[in-house]
Amino acid sequence: MKGMNDLVRQAQMMQRKMSKLQEDLEDRVVEASAGGGMVTVEATCSGSVKSLKIDPAVVDPEDVEMLQDLVLAAVNEAVKKGKETMESEMGKLTGGINIPGMF
Repeated sequence: MKGMNDLVRQAQMMQRKMSKLQEDLEDRVVEASAGGGMVTVEATCSGSVKSLKIDPAVVDPEDVEMLQDLVLAAVNEAVKKGKETMESEMGKLTGGINIPGMF
């Protein structure tokens, strides 16, 4: 029975570490850009966009679609980076074991 108690204790410790890591990652900010840095987005690893910077040189009233595409590309890249960071950090903690529902 001692072995089972040790296993339960280890599982509880891992669960606490994972919860703490998730909290930390929710506030961690990643940055991505598009158009050679003309549009830059900062987002948290949980997917919340924190800031959007647009170089005035890219604002062309005749080509709004290009600006929209750049913003969309930068946002998508920032969200992707955040997700990859979260998965990587959680993978380090779990030893690469995929735990359903964690991401």
